[in-house]
Amino acid sequence: MAIPIGRRRGDGQRRASFDLRRTSFGFALVALIVAGGGVTLRAAWHSAVRHPFLAALVVLPLLAGAYLVLRRRRRARRVAEAVTEAAYGIVEVGLAELDAAEAARAEARLAPPEPTGHPVDYSQLDPYAFEEAVAELCRRDGCADAEVVGGAGDLGADVVGTTPDGRRLVVQCKRYGPENRAGSQDLQRFGGTCYAVHAADVALVVSTGGFTEPALDYAEQCAILCYGPEELAAWSEGGAPPPWEALAPAERPDAGVGGL
Repeated sequence: MAIPIGRRRGDGQRRASFDLRRTSFGFALVALIVAGGGVTLRAAWHSAVRHPFLAALVVLPLLAGAYLVLRRRRRARRVAEAVTEAAYGIVEVGLAELDAAEAARAEARLAPPEPTGHPVDYSQLDPYAFEEAVAELCRRDGCADAEVVGGAGDLGADVVGTTPDGRRLVVQCKRYGPENRAGSQDLQRFGGTCYAVHAADVALVVSTGGFTEPALDYAEQCAILCYGPEELAAWSEGGAPPPWEALAPAERPDAGVGGL
């Protein structure tokens, strides 16, 4: 009977040895997954500024895998849940900070620069930012309700508002380069809608590229104010009064003037 007993002891030893190896392997695997997750989180954090959602997609599967492995061990379950919750918190905080930073950059990009005594190159703004900058200039000088309305079907009106003396202001913004000036056709299209459609009392066209002579002649006939880069810079830097002060109420033409 010594032989069977020896066999049973040998079987128990083999089972104990096998369980120890498997346990060691499991914890080593968990350590590798956690370490890999940490490295991935760090890389994702640095790249999240440009690709936040891609970084999240890389990190979260690793965390889920680590959670499933650790869940098999009752003693490690709480640790796994805490690590997962903390990781989710880090990702959420990181994304929130990125959203806040992006919003701050967008606000800084859209807001016109404060007067510095030097001309501002508005031609460097994108078209929508340029419209926002012109609207902000109007609000700064008393048109508290000035807003951007440009877009598909705007019929030439990019910014509308009310001047301090109660007149309706309609502005068309032309963000052109220095070699591209607003022409007479641009002014004719605006003249055909600014009074008849938008009921403007003050019609203003602001062009960062300036105007052709025929365009200026047409604008003078229709009492449309034209602000090129020089006039815009003077207005922006406080060296000239706002445009509507240059047009007296009596100068507004009849609604039929300025058609195509």
